Amino acid sequence: MTGTTLYLALAAFGVLAGVASGLLGVGGGTLLVPFLTLAVGLSQHEAEATSLLVILPTAIAGTLALRRRGVGNAGLAIRFGVVGSFGAVLGVLLALALPAATLRIVFAGFVAIVGVKLVRDGLRRGARLS
Repeated sequence: MTGTTLYLALAAFGVLAGVASGLLGVGGGTLLVPFLTLAVGLSQHEAEATSLLVILPTAIAGTLALRRRGVGNAGLAIRFGVVGSFGAVLGVLLALALPAATLRIVFAGFVAIVGVKLVRDGLRRGARLS
């Protein structure tokens, strides 16, 4: 994918990732990293670096929209953010130490585990509501 087609695909997927992040509370990276590696052709390292940069404006926009409605805990979020910043540096150093193929497998395993847990929890809650 190149040129105008690439930019249109990136814009459309950016909107989709933003909507999914706001709707589901998931990090855009869960959607963006696979898109950037599979559709755009970035390496796993490039996709993860790009995803990290995308998180900042989308997180701010989503947070502001929720705060206007009185949802969220800003103090808790700031504390998590400060501690998470240190963890992010360690995670990036680890990611850079891993070969791209290994990093892709680790990422896929993470997404699979989260997916299985969400389905399992949803089924349990659904059974309780019936």
